[in-house]
Amino acid sequence: MTAPVAVEPEVVGTSLWKDAWRRLRRNRLAMFGLVVVIVITLASVIGPPIIHGLTGFTYDYIPSDSSLIKSFPPFTAPDGSFSWIHPMGTDIAGRDILARVLLGGRISLMVGVISTLVSLIIGITFGATAGYLGGKIDEVMMRIVDVLYAIPYMMIVIVLLAFFGGQSPLGQLFLLFAALGAVSWLTMARIVRGQVISLKNQEFILAARATGVSATKIIFRHLVPNTLGPVIVYATLTIPSVMLLESFLSFLGLGVQAPLASWGSLSADGVLNIALFPWQLICPGVTMAITLFSLNFLGDGLRDALDPQMRKG
Repeated sequence: MTAPVAVEPEVVGTSLWKDAWRRLRRNRLAMFGLVVVIVITLASVIGPPIIHGLTGFTYDYIPSDSSLIKSFPPFTAPDGSFSWIHPMGTDIAGRDILARVLLGGRISLMVGVISTLVSLIIGITFGATAGYLGGKIDEVMMRIVDVLYAIPYMMIVIVLLAFFGGQSPLGQLFLLFAALGAVSWLTMARIVRGQVISLKNQEFILAARATGVSATKIIFRHLVPNTLGPVIVYATLTIPSVMLLESFLSFLGLGVQAPLASWGSLSADGVLNIALFPWQLICPGVTMAITLFSLNFLGDGLRDALDPQMRKG
């Protein structure tokens, strides 16, 4: 009689991204930040058309009823009675603040995402090229980064916006994308360079060199994809910093121009009437603060989830 053969349990394969997602789900703050960011993004995209359909406001969300051309507090109607039509109240022009906060969210989130993408393109290309080529080229390229680090980038952005800014609001917005992205790539270049230096002597890179693959293909097909973990983490942490910088510039009047609006420009408008109508400042300010906190929570969670020292968790 033969002894029963022990059946080993089936081993389920996994990957870095599956492990990272599993660890991210365990992080309550990170998941809270992810949910809040998704909700605010969806509200900013689909909210204004819904408000337009429910209230009948015009495209710029100015009520057609002349009795609303005055500011009144949240949850109240023009006669002072309770109302959900304007949950955040109106401004001094009678415009619904909720609609304007959602429109401002579109611009602020767009500036954060697009400017971060611009900085990623520049930083990844510059850092990966310097790290792979090495030698004197790497020294020269990194000294350029050091020199740019020593220049106050806020002054650069202000000068660019003041010198090249035109009368067109859309032109000013695109200039803002380029200016913020052009000064946010330095840290990303250093991060990618360090990752490429640690990877360029690995076996798969040596095999690619032996088969005659060009340096450009090695950089962008083999090295850059293997640096996506730190790149994603840094991008998540860059978006709130860029949004905060844009809000500061808009608060000073150098950023988004009317009729467009961002959370920074709405806050600037609210400061002018803070003594009488504080909700005009509180509503966009609190919304921006919640979004920035959520993005930072998500970035910290992604950093922990993609940390190689925590893969055993």
